[in-house]
Amino acid sequence: MSETPTRTALRPTASGRLQAWLPRLVLAPSVAVSLFFVYGFMLWTFVLSLTSSRMLPSYDFVGFGQYARLMANERWWVASTNLMIFGTLFIVICLVLGALLAMLLDQKIRQEGALRTVYLYPMALSFIVTGVVWKWLLNPQLGIQAMVRSWGFESFEFDWIVDPDMAVYTLVIAAVWQASGFVMALFLAGLRGIDDSIIKAAQLDGASLPRIYWRVVMPCLRPVVFSAVMILAHIAIKSFDLVVALTGGGPGYATDLPATFMYTHAFNRAQIGLGSASAMLMLGGVLAILIPYLYSELRSRKHG
Repeated sequence: MSETPTRTALRPTASGRLQAWLPRLVLAPSVAVSLFFVYGFMLWTFVLSLTSSRMLPSYDFVGFGQYARLMANERWWVASTNLMIFGTLFIVICLVLGALLAMLLDQKIRQEGALRTVYLYPMALSFIVTGVVWKWLLNPQLGIQAMVRSWGFESFEFDWIVDPDMAVYTLVIAAVWQASGFVMALFLAGLRGIDDSIIKAAQLDGASLPRIYWRVVMPCLRPVVFSAVMILAHIAIKSFDLVVALTGGGPGYATDLPATFMYTHAFNRAQIGLGSASAMLMLGGVLAILIPYLYSELRSRKHG
């Protein structure tokens, strides 16, 4: 007789079951939407890349024919080469400049908060705004070249934006201006997390400040460097709006990147199949960066 109340008390009530299921019910719509509109469309894009789709989707499957066409497309190789140039310079310069700015602010200088805000402000802007501003600055008739010539230096030339061989480097300038402050913030957070006793011990040993940063501090910042590289590489691969706003892919298609190639062929040239194939290769590039990053994060948490 005494077991009945105990069993009744152990049974989950309706409100208890609701409390247990409530988080799942709240998350279910967003999970379903993400599965459909993100991963569902990824799958659909892959399917379209295997078809001969042009202006509208069709399901006349041609296997990997679109990928073969893509590999034979000169404009795709120009876009891929530009991505290698842009991505490499963008990542390296952002890392170096961000690290130097972080080391400067780490010296406990006056007005650190104001300087940090100035360095971080460009990251608050969209790449569209950045592209438009730098398009004005780099315009030979309106920007830096015109200003310097108005000072009396008539032979000064800075017309990279209209030079097919140099235009891709204008993308690097604009992108570095926007993203280097973000990298600085990552490095500064890492620097502030290093134990001061390590630096003081190195100073007692007679090490100079540059040697301390190079030999002692930077090895401690390897996780920060790795994270920064992953984020910057992700930004570089997906770069689209900066190119559209700054150069429009020109002169000609001299500053095309894979993202602009995909958009142009899928939506402007009625070659959805070819555009889908280029999109899948871009996705492969992102995954090649993302998977090692996630593996490193999960491994560090497991061992931590």
